Amino acid sequence: MNSHAHNINVDFSPLPRAAGILLACSSLPSPYGIGSFGGTAREWLRFLHDAGQRYWQILPLGVTGWGDSPYQSFSACALSPYYIDLDTLVADGLLDAALPARYLWGASREKVNYAALYRNRRKVLRAAFDTFAQTGIQKEPYEAFLAGHKHWLDDYTLFMALKARHKGLSWTVWEDDYRLRSPGALARFAKRNKELIKYYCFEQYCAFRQWHALKADAAAQGISIIGDMPIYVALDSADVWAQPELFELDAALKPARVAGCPPDPFSATGQLWGNPLYRWDVHKASGFAWWISRLKESFALYDVLRIDHFRGLESYYAIPAGEQDARNGAWILGPGTDFIDAVREALPGVPIIAEDLGYLSPEVKALLDYSGYPGMKVLQFAFDSREPGDYMPYTYPKNCVVYTGTHDNTTAAGWFQAANTEDAARACAYMGITSTRGAHWAFIRTALGAVANLAIIPLQDYLGLGSAARMNTPSMLGNNWQWRVRREALSAELAAQIRGLTALYGRE
Repeated sequence: MNSHAHNINVDFSPLPRAAGILLACSSLPSPYGIGSFGGTAREWLRFLHDAGQRYWQILPLGVTGWGDSPYQSFSACALSPYYIDLDTLVADGLLDAALPARYLWGASREKVNYAALYRNRRKVLRAAFDTFAQTGIQKEPYEAFLAGHKHWLDDYTLFMALKARHKGLSWTVWEDDYRLRSPGALARFAKRNKELIKYYCFEQYCAFRQWHALKADAAAQGISIIGDMPIYVALDSADVWAQPELFELDAALKPARVAGCPPDPFSATGQLWGNPLYRWDVHKASGFAWWISRLKESFALYDVLRIDHFRGLESYYAIPAGEQDARNGAWILGPGTDFIDAVREALPGVPIIAEDLGYLSPEVKALLDYSGYPGMKVLQFAFDSREPGDYMPYTYPKNCVVYTGTHDNTTAAGWFQAANTEDAARACAYMGITSTRGAHWAFIRTALGAVANLAIIPLQDYLGLGSAARMNTPSMLGNNWQWRVRREALSAELAAQIRGLTALYGRE
């Protein structure tokens, strides 16, 4: 299946020498429990502009379910209704201004309370929907949205309505008529639940409309948005339910093997993600049609796209279903250059960043070279004696993206607090500092000063925050994806400081 070509080192270098900041949309300030596509997001864009940044990197914007992970979404294309800005709905005449304040959105401004959002967000959005349905406000753009997104929206909204009627249970335990998609049963359900399906259409219409307005505002300020595409989709998703033939499922539509990562020095039992694997032979036979469609949807939302777990395109780790951890998996050959060629033909020249972290074989490096995509370099790994790869800045090519850390790492300040004595000493020696006090600035300067075309710094590092501000701890369920920035932290002084460093290292 995998036609491995010769190692062709093509440096497309689509990304100019520039800098950006990594911040999840959920981490933005807002009065309603989670960041949104509204006014505080526009304040954030102004901060980025004032700080001389040209890129805003985000995490996936999908509808989150169990575990609140943006990498386990109910749809590869839908946007989370949590990001719909309630003040914008008020301004649009769809919502009573007093309504959002009647609900509790969580006790802390510094953490997302997903339980409060789950309980209350849809109650407010339903009120907006009722006004929308009764008044016919925005009818034309709504109809245009439905027509433009029909190829995924119909399955998604039907899936969400069925899920609601099954009290949130996974589709894998629905009655056979719905689980196996009996056309007659689905048609009858859709007829009976027309309003509920229309509500889920309305959610997506609002989210897309607000996101595109925000993206246009970013473009006007010279800021490009780097989106993030999980390589796998969740088992409990509209995608797997609607097209099970594209995934490695048995006759009962249960996964035979699931995705994950093998044990490494960071995790003795590996990572058991549990996502269904792709039937790559079926995808290849269609010219990777599902993937091309997914990529086109993503590039309509973002300017640049980071493909998560790029190494899974060369070989992927398959774990027998039912295992308690990832130790008994095996590497299986992926679609390789066939996939890259299909993307190149369908979407020539699109700017893709390859998340090439983890176990990198010579074959993965060859595929990255063949693709021409910039890979990722994480500065924390340069000084971590558990990391077998070479992340020292003097080894970086121009065609890469350097990070102090990613959403899966602790913060720079947190790294110094947790690092063993030898690793911390090596970092200090390399960066020319004698104390770990304020050492996050040394990490930032080293990343910005690297030869890498693009440098992305998590906002937590610019704020010098400790490990309590990390976004995600892999393999740990709960207490992830919650961190939020306080509005007053985004000061003019900090923007000026970042702008000065950005200019100093030629990333204006």
